[in-house]
Amino acid sequence: MLNSISDARDILATQQYIASDEISTAMFLADRLGKPLLAEGPAGVGKTELAKSWAAATGRELIRLQCYEGLDETKALYEWEYAKQLLYTQLLREKLSDMLGDAKTLREAADRLSNEEDVFFSERFLLPRPLLQAITSEQPVVLLIDEIDRADAEFEAFLLEVLSDFQVSVPELGTLKAKHHPTVLLTSNNTRELSEALKRRCLYIHIDYPDLEAELRVVQLKVPGLAPKLARQAVEMVQRLRGMDLKKHPSVSETLDWARALLELNSRQLDKQTLDTTLSVLLKYESDIQRARRALQGGAGERPERGERGDRPRGGYRGSGSEWNN
Repeated sequence: MLNSISDARDILATQQYIASDEISTAMFLADRLGKPLLAEGPAGVGKTELAKSWAAATGRELIRLQCYEGLDETKALYEWEYAKQLLYTQLLREKLSDMLGDAKTLREAADRLSNEEDVFFSERFLLPRPLLQAITSEQPVVLLIDEIDRADAEFEAFLLEVLSDFQVSVPELGTLKAKHHPTVLLTSNNTRELSEALKRRCLYIHIDYPDLEAELRVVQLKVPGLAPKLARQAVEMVQRLRGMDLKKHPSVSETLDWARALLELNSRQLDKQTLDTTLSVLLKYESDIQRARRALQGGAGERPERGERGDRPRGGYRGSGSEWNN
């Protein structure tokens, strides 16, 4: 168990995860209070990486449930291995024949067979999915419920028992309680509003794009071979792009991809040719690429329009003037 917020920051640092004060506090409280943590924010800002880093730092197994539209409890909780049950039935055919052979009526045979149902509906034939794996694990684990906003509201409601009591109900076996409370992290990209019931059961943190200096530290840590001047130029350009009205702003993971690309290309400075040929590493829509090129060629950059997509990220940076040398 952690003793202080700095402990949380320090153990994440062992996995090269730079945690802000807000993230360190949230992880400390989630650990001490034993409550799930819901992390919301744009895609690619390190929400999933937080769970991976926490699992690695604490020496716990990471169990990941990737959410998607149509996900139901059979894919998240458990399934019965019907093929295995059928195989056992065939192997035990002679035994079943002996047991039912002297039954005088069909009802009597059915009654005898029903008394043996526990053999075929036991944990021997249960195929655990991520939620049940986390509940029944013999050791404490980290359970990552990734992109919960992509799942249906019905599945979200199903999760409430797990998040409240750390237990699941299997009709054939009864209620299975967690042997060890898992550390639960849920992530959301805000594609839909989550229910108040779910949020009430979780601690909450919003992870936004980092400011210039924080993102630069990430790049220097993850791509140490990149020249310091070029690293700063690259991060300044990414921050500037996030200030534009684009369909999809570059994420931190894309910043790192771009930094690695610049390193592989042996780039020494961010000139016009380098930017033109590598901009697609950052931007994934042709309309965004063309808009960015027009804005950057204009020198001062585009000011974002007022509205949801045009809002400037917290701690964002907008460069002034051209970022390259012709």
